[in-house]
Amino acid sequence: MHLSVKNRAFLPAGYLETYKGLLKLGLPVLVTQVGIIIVSFADTMMVGAYGLNELAASAFVNSLFLVSGVMLMGFTSGITPIIGALFGKGDNQEGGRMLRAAVLVNLGLTAIFIAIMAILYFFLEKFGQDDEILPLAKEYYLIILPTLLPMVVFNCFQQTSNGMNDTATPMWIILIADSFNILGNYVLIFGKWGFPELGLAGAGWSTLFSRTVAAAGMVIAFASRNKYRVYWNNLLKGHSGYKRRLEVWKTSYPLMVQSGVECGLWSFGAVVSGWFGKVELAAYQVMNTIGQLGFMTYMSFGWATSIKVANFTGQKDFASVRRVTKGGLHLIMTLATLASLAFLFFTDRMVHLFTPEQSVVEYAVMMIAPLVLYQYCDGIQLTYVNALRGTSEVKPLLWISIISYLCIGIPALLLFAVTFDLQTVGVYYSFSVALFTAAVFLVLTFLKTVRRLEEVK
Repeated sequence: MHLSVKNRAFLPAGYLETYKGLLKLGLPVLVTQVGIIIVSFADTMMVGAYGLNELAASAFVNSLFLVSGVMLMGFTSGITPIIGALFGKGDNQEGGRMLRAAVLVNLGLTAIFIAIMAILYFFLEKFGQDDEILPLAKEYYLIILPTLLPMVVFNCFQQTSNGMNDTATPMWIILIADSFNILGNYVLIFGKWGFPELGLAGAGWSTLFSRTVAAAGMVIAFASRNKYRVYWNNLLKGHSGYKRRLEVWKTSYPLMVQSGVECGLWSFGAVVSGWFGKVELAAYQVMNTIGQLGFMTYMSFGWATSIKVANFTGQKDFASVRRVTKGGLHLIMTLATLASLAFLFFTDRMVHLFTPEQSVVEYAVMMIAPLVLYQYCDGIQLTYVNALRGTSEVKPLLWISIISYLCIGIPALLLFAVTFDLQTVGVYYSFSVALFTAAVFLVLTFLKTVRRLEEVK
């Protein structure tokens, strides 16, 4: 859509180009996120069609791996501001050496997470879940466990590509992998085309295969394309050095903790929902899947905002840092409004797509109001998390996440769900409380950070 000269006059100086730049970076990421949403929808729909116990078991296991997966994803996102700042200065040689450092640090951390999740397997009975779902959950758990490794490999290269302002290459690769995932679900869950009928385990094997395809695709892209040549050569032959690995760690671990604590609240919500029964847990899984329509689209332009902020921070152009952050907020608030309208008018129809169980459908529909309520707080906090990430000044994310999601979010969750007896509906209302708190802290911290960076410019 082209704006006339007359319409451009209504936009503050520089915002038209800001929106164009964010859309150029964000739309490929949005397509990538839509692909992930489609896979998540397909997983939930196919597993839900197979059986209620399988749907509840997948909800339980996925909620546990959500924490580790998001923490690892948060850690890899620390690569983007480092690469983005170097790319903004045109220093691709150093960018390649930082990629090598990032891969080494991320692989070491992933090994630790896999070991922790392997130990957790032996304590699954302690989470108070329905006895009927535990055998299914245990088998699915062991299949999902090794998928953390290819997921991290893909994320390392994806975040590097994003820092170079190339969000299209990861988009095409993830769409191909997602296609394999959906096809694998169909043939392995239900036993089509001569394949064995594996039920929930089939969904796990399909996830493992598709994540491996995505990781291999990114590695091949870096090894074969000229635009990545400098990065690939330094990855293979460069020296990462202790200082570079330490820089990766310092930039990445606050993002890991922030992501993990935030998603930990959602995972704890699944555990609490399971206290009330498998219907409530299945409804929670369905609504989380539907809620991804909002979160994943916001994340697309949050990442685009982070990339642009990193580029401008490297150039010490802080007026542009402020402008691109506001532009990102405008786009994300628009998306939050569209998502809220979709939830209000279409969620009841979408819920019917995931499960034929009328009891699950009726309970899930009760959760529409709190789902809509937290969209705007989520959009604001996601914008400013990514803006701070772009500046590489991420240590404040530690105390913000701990206060918002642990000190306030968990007590609010237990208060609404247990004390007020709102059960899973109360779990969802508590999310707005935590996200609003985080949003306030993040906006204030971002403004203070940019002022300080300007003073030492």
